[in-house]
This record gives sequence, C-alpha cells and structure tokens, in this order.
Amino acid sequence: MALSGVTPGEREELKFRRVSDTALHAERLTQGQTRWSIPPCFITLEISVEKDPILTALARSILAGEPSVEGMVARASWTLGRRWRWLRPLARRYLDAMSGRVRPRQRDVLRFLDDDPGVRRAWGEHSNELSVEQWLTEPQQTQPVAAAEGWDVPPIESAGALAEWLLLYPSELDWFADLKGLGYKTKRPRLTHYHYRALPKGSGAVRLIEAPKPTLKELQRKILTEILNRIPAHPAVHGFRRGRSIKTYVSPHVGKRVVLKMDLQDFFPSITGARIQTVFRTMGYPESVADLLGGICTNAVPGYGDLYKRPHLPQGAPTSPALANLCAYRVDCRLTGLARSAEAEYTRYADDLAFSGDENFEHRVERFSTHVAAILNEEGFSVNHRKTRIMRQGVRQYLAGLVANQRVNVIRTDFDRLKATLTNCVRLGPESQNRDGHPLFRAHLEGRVGFVETINAAKGKRLRRILERIVWP
Repeated sequence: MALSGVTPGEREELKFRRVSDTALHAERLTQGQTRWSIPPCFITLEISVEKDPILTALARSILAGEPSVEGMVARASWTLGRRWRWLRPLARRYLDAMSGRVRPRQRDVLRFLDDDPGVRRAWGEHSNELSVEQWLTEPQQTQPVAAAEGWDVPPIESAGALAEWLLLYPSELDWFADLKGLGYKTKRPRLTHYHYRALPKGSGAVRLIEAPKPTLKELQRKILTEILNRIPAHPAVHGFRRGRSIKTYVSPHVGKRVVLKMDLQDFFPSITGARIQTVFRTMGYPESVADLLGGICTNAVPGYGDLYKRPHLPQGAPTSPALANLCAYRVDCRLTGLARSAEAEYTRYADDLAFSGDENFEHRVERFSTHVAAILNEEGFSVNHRKTRIMRQGVRQYLAGLVANQRVNVIRTDFDRLKATLTNCVRLGPESQNRDGHPLFRAHLEGRVGFVETINAAKGKRLRRILERIVWP
C-alpha cells in the first residue's frame, strides 16, 4: 500500500460554524467543496478543531483496506505514527459492531469512534501525544458483504476509476451523478437529464414517467449490463428477469383454492437514493463510488409531490427494475418465509404480489394479508389496499391480466375483443379499427397476437390466421 505524508496543498483544513444548538456542520475544503455532517454527539465530547482531523484520519484508515484486526491496526499505526496499545482492542470492537452489516459510511465510523469508550479514554490519557503523521493516499479497496463475495462485479475503487470505467471526465461524472441536486433546480430543460411524461392514475394521482436522455441512458445501460445483471435476484421474483415472465409469475398459483393479490403503492419512487447507494456499498464499493453510482441511477423532480422531489428510482430508467428487485430482496425473503409458514406460494412481478394456497391457507388468508402489510411497512413499502383481492375458486382468479383458475390463460373478454378487431380489419380495412391512432398499427396487432401465443398457443394460432388475412395498404 502506497503511503505518503501530507503536503501543504493536500492538508485538509476544517472550519466550524454553528447551525443550531444541537448540531454542527464541518466543511471539508477539498476539491469540489464536499460537505459532511458531524453527529450531535461530537458536541458532548467537546472535541476541538485540532483533534477532529485525527478522528477523520483514523476513520479513513479503518475503511481503507481489508476489515481485519491486523490490517486495521497496521493502517492506523502508520497514520498515527505509533502502534498504540489501544488500537487492537478498538479494531476488535469495531469488527464486532459491524459484523454482518453493509460497508459503513465514514460518518458511521466517526459515530462509532465517538461512542467508543476506549477512544474516549485514549483521548483523555494521550491528548497531547496524538497526531496525524501520515495520510493514506491509496483509494479504498472493494469490501463486499459475505453474501456478495461471489458476485462478479467489476472492482472500482475511486471516483477517478469510475469516471474512467464510464469513459467520462471527472467533471462529467459529477454532472451526471448530480449529488448536489443542481439539475432539478435549473429552469432550462436542455440542461436536465430526463424527459418527463405524467400519466393520470384511476385514483386521481399521477404516475410520472422519467425517461433518461441518450447519454445518461447509455451510462445506465452499462451499469445494468456489467454490474446489476450479474447479481442474482430472489427466486420469487419474475419481473425483469431473463427466462421469467408474467406466465411464470402466475403458474405457481394455478388451481389453488384461494389466491391473494396485493399491490405495492408507488413502488419505484418510494425507493430512495440512500437505499440505492446502500445497494452499491453492499457490493463492496467505497462510499464515494457508491454515491456516484447511486446518483447516476436516481433522480429528483420538484412539483410532483414529496416522493418525486427527493432522489428516487425513476420509472423509465433501464437500471430501475433491477435495482428495485435488489432493494426488495429482504422483503422477498421475509414474505417467502411467511408464505411457507402458512402453506402458501409466493411470487412477485414488480409491484404485484401474489399468494395462493389450499384449505389451510384459505382459513387464514385475511389475517395473513395483515401480516404481509405489516412486513411491507417495516421494510419501507406500503400496500395499495384498494387493489387487494381475495379470490376463491368460485370467481375468476386473475393476476397480471391472466386467469389462473384451471390453467394460465388470457381473459376471455380480452381475447374476444382482439378477435373482433382483427376480423373487422379483414372486412373493413385496418384504418377503420385504428381508433387510438397507433402510428405502427400493424406492429401493434402483431405484438398483441404474439402475446396471446405465448400464453395459449391454440388461441394464438387462431388469431394468427385472421391476422394473416388482413390486407395492409
């Protein structure tokens, strides 16, 4: 590991200004004028300006390399210029506290150091001897959690390496990530990264489609292809996965005595930018890299309610479905376990949740739905109760627009309507049936027929024969 001292041009100066009676902000005067918050607990310690750089340097040395006792002690000893006896017990306590957790942010390490009694005691006994002798200049190494060690994601250990990986200049990377939220403040649409389209919902609310512009979309596709697609999703997930479809989503529930359908409310915008950054830190990326990756994959839009004005997953970005599945992984684990305990099946397609079972599940389905809603609330999601349905065998059991009573099938009224449209196209010409003004009406009909063929080959074959008889201009 390459280490060096601090030159006058590299040394960080800290200046404090009181924001309120309960909080202080420290401004780190480096490139980009980055700012970070110091927890209120620092005030109770009354740590002076001279001591704070020592804690910052100690936190950086902890995060810089392998999370082991020997590695942390070696890095901290180099930083402080002496192998203090209290460093080894501190390293053990840190590893115990962070065991099984996602890679912490620097502010989390600072908070741990502030609360640690050994650090307090060392500050009291050696306050005049502690100093920063060397600063680590190597970028932080990737440190995935145990479950992520087998994920084949590219190692990216610094903001500069990320810019190189994305074929961007560092200033371009900062602009696309927009961690300071400058993009949504501009009144010039040409300087924004997204096109917007508001679609009204049946409830009266608005669904905002946020389509990234070409350059940002290419960056997101690279992240999707080379990072996100290499991470396995939960087995219960059927949406946005290769080899899965709405047919595989519905199939486990065919022929069951009762089917419970639930819907997540505002699925994409409810997933915050902080959660996305946590996903990337779970993969092992350093805080600076994870924040930039999260910034590229999220967006903030004022004027459409609280969900949209904060950084969130944009519905329309190529990375959003995969990231949503990763953020919901813990939910899928908990709901799978809950379903198994109730002798039920569980699948999810994006924001649609389906549970099904036989007699034992039928007797407890109402209480079961309450438990599901409680779990979702604990995990940061909410249920759209207006769309919750309990469907027994005596009624049509439909999921994602398909029927699941005896076999996976298209809804009869939808099939009859499409068949009538095709027949009228043969008799009266296709122009007479294009009431919605589809610019590519032929492709539109071929797509609908192809969908039926994937669900029910026999019915799809009947529609295909009619489609082939249409005379196109």
